[in-house]
Amino acid sequence: MQKNYYTMRRFCFLLVLMMTIACTTAVAKKAYVFTSFREPSVSGLQYLYSYDGLHWDSIPGVFMVPTIGNEHPYTDRFTGKEVTPTYCGTHVLRDPSIVKGPDGVFHLVWTTAWSGSRGFGYASSKDLIHWSEQREIPVMQDSCTNNVWAPELFYDDETECFYIIWSSGIHPDRYTEADKKGSNACHRPYYTKTKDFKTFTPARQYYDCGFNSIDGFLVKRAERDYVFVLKDNRKPGFSDLFCVFGTSPDGPFSQPSEKFAPNYSEGPCVIKLGDEWIIFFDQYKPEQRYCAYSTRDFKTFTEINSRISVPVGHKHGTIVEVTKKQLKKIIKQGKLKLARK
Repeated sequence: MQKNYYTMRRFCFLLVLMMTIACTTAVAKKAYVFTSFREPSVSGLQYLYSYDGLHWDSIPGVFMVPTIGNEHPYTDRFTGKEVTPTYCGTHVLRDPSIVKGPDGVFHLVWTTAWSGSRGFGYASSKDLIHWSEQREIPVMQDSCTNNVWAPELFYDDETECFYIIWSSGIHPDRYTEADKKGSNACHRPYYTKTKDFKTFTPARQYYDCGFNSIDGFLVKRAERDYVFVLKDNRKPGFSDLFCVFGTSPDGPFSQPSEKFAPNYSEGPCVIKLGDEWIIFFDQYKPEQRYCAYSTRDFKTFTEINSRISVPVGHKHGTIVEVTKKQLKKIIKQGKLKLARK
């Protein structure tokens, strides 16, 4: 009996040791890539990298040069006048959002123009180095709008479906009294779904908080527990971040939470580190810098700027987990690209 007792104890000890080693090894192999662009948004896709999700360094080189969108003047859907877009004739890549599918393929979407585009850019990659042919997905072609801003990707493992959520301007006839508190054009979030990036559901309004809002980022905390983080885009006097909550990635969502983050914050992106959710965002005034808040419930937030480091000039992107082996290849390729210049 005593022999069996010690045998069992030894077995349990070895099992715990093996599990600890396995967990430690898995953590040790983790790394992160943060998609990035630099103003004036015509150079292309760039990356940051990190081993802890808090301290970031730039990877040299441009990994995809935009080849679509922003080529011609357009007819304003609100006024009927012809407008020449910013950087007309030069391709634009802004707000690159990335997600890894269950098959390991990385999918990327981005803003192709300040105005005049009624779709978003799309490309895919197996290694974040070599990218497929770029395509523009015309999700708002038949809608009364002049732009598709900051498309964000989300993969829902329950429905096995990719969501793309963006913001488009609404006609002034639709402005609410809350919209009119701001002096700039007003937007609402829209979305489409796809399983293969070949066929897409018709664009629908995603969430309406009753006032100008952009830059929505969807997070799944648990089964039937979703958080949508977005920006109050009314200016001046607002331009900060808030959260809404839902039981499905399709909504409906709750009323807006208390605001957090300083004025002139935008482009939120969220990752889970241990038992913390870290919300990175771009504070673009009085000077452009990247900031972060920590939360455990998306209701109470703690500013953690002293715990992070982000290279100057980094703009609105999203974070994806990779292995250290993958990251090593990406960094090597970036250095080669830089050397060829």
